[in-house]
Amino acid sequence: MRTIEDLGDLRGKRVLVRSDFNVPLDDGANGQRTIADDGRIRAGLPVIQQLAGGGARVVVCAHLGRPTGEPNPAYSLAPVAHRLQELLGAQVMFSPEVVGEQAAATVSALPDGGVALLENVRFVAAETSKDDVERGAFAEQLAALADAYVGDAFGAVHRKHASVYDVARLLPHAAGDLVRTEVEVLRRLTENPARPYTVVLGGSKVSDKLAVIDRLLGVADRILVGGGMVFTFLAAQGYEVGTSLLEADQLDTVRGYLAEAEKRGVALILPTDIVAADRFAADADAVVVPADKIPADRMGLDIGPASAAAFAAALADSATTFWNGPMGVFELDAFAGGTRAVAQALVDAPGFSVVGGGDSAAAVRKLGFAEEAFGHISTGGGASLEYLEGKTLPGLQALED
Repeated sequence: MRTIEDLGDLRGKRVLVRSDFNVPLDDGANGQRTIADDGRIRAGLPVIQQLAGGGARVVVCAHLGRPTGEPNPAYSLAPVAHRLQELLGAQVMFSPEVVGEQAAATVSALPDGGVALLENVRFVAAETSKDDVERGAFAEQLAALADAYVGDAFGAVHRKHASVYDVARLLPHAAGDLVRTEVEVLRRLTENPARPYTVVLGGSKVSDKLAVIDRLLGVADRILVGGGMVFTFLAAQGYEVGTSLLEADQLDTVRGYLAEAEKRGVALILPTDIVAADRFAADADAVVVPADKIPADRMGLDIGPASAAAFAAALADSATTFWNGPMGVFELDAFAGGTRAVAQALVDAPGFSVVGGGDSAAAVRKLGFAEEAFGHISTGGGASLEYLEGKTLPGLQALED
């Protein structure tokens, strides 16, 4: 992939940067939405600062949430523009539209070294269209705002979207350092990783991680499973899981994974105890029970303390670790113990650790861990998983062409 330096002198040039500013938002008391975790904005700063510092006129585009292809104030990037301006310590001009007269005027007003942010690209239905012609027409409108393109949104490179895939094919293009770093890190996980290689999988659904489990059974030495997805594994072994999250249609698939892991000699480690609550609430009545004896009227919301200790022990000598998905409902303090234990184990272990984006990245920040304590914190959960699955990612393909 070409670097920004390969684009030559960009002073005075308009550079369209596709960033990943898909940050979680909280509803404020006054109806204004506020940013709950600005990690992705901070991760995108270096490329913007590099370009602006070199005198380029930086036009940033990004998405937020999943609006239905039309403007929706709940998904406006206005709060992101405000936070980006604070972090940059310089004015960020905000266009209330993605393309059109206002967007063109905003870009035209940029001085050398200036930065503008366009409104949410997903306010335009063509951004995510499956129709190549429709998507391409929108990409041409975006490309008309710039002289060059820099793809720096790793969290979106698994999407064949106009601002991720098509624009790169219309302009001189390069990969931003964030994307390049993510690819380098993921190659360390797929090309002769240092061993023992341990994978920790959590999150709510087994179905979200079917392909990556299938692939990693042939690569990893140990796979630790927690989070909501673990109850499908427990049910596949014939255990009662109460009112816990369960994907009954995946039971046969999971039984196959358990058999395949045993056949290949991969240690597939499940919790031995569970924090089971009478309801999904911060003040729920919660008890620790054996993983094979969850009461029928309770739901599992975290792995138990014995499991957390066992997981930490399994990670202690790991030379390479990939973690994707929390061990429980970490947003609620009563059910954050398992996730905190895994994060601490990665901090304490001497090996190279990768936190695979999404909720895992949000969890380590919420729980107060320093980002630099980990080998790498990815900005793209879905993109990281698809890369590990061996899929071709359209956004990377476009940058490599």
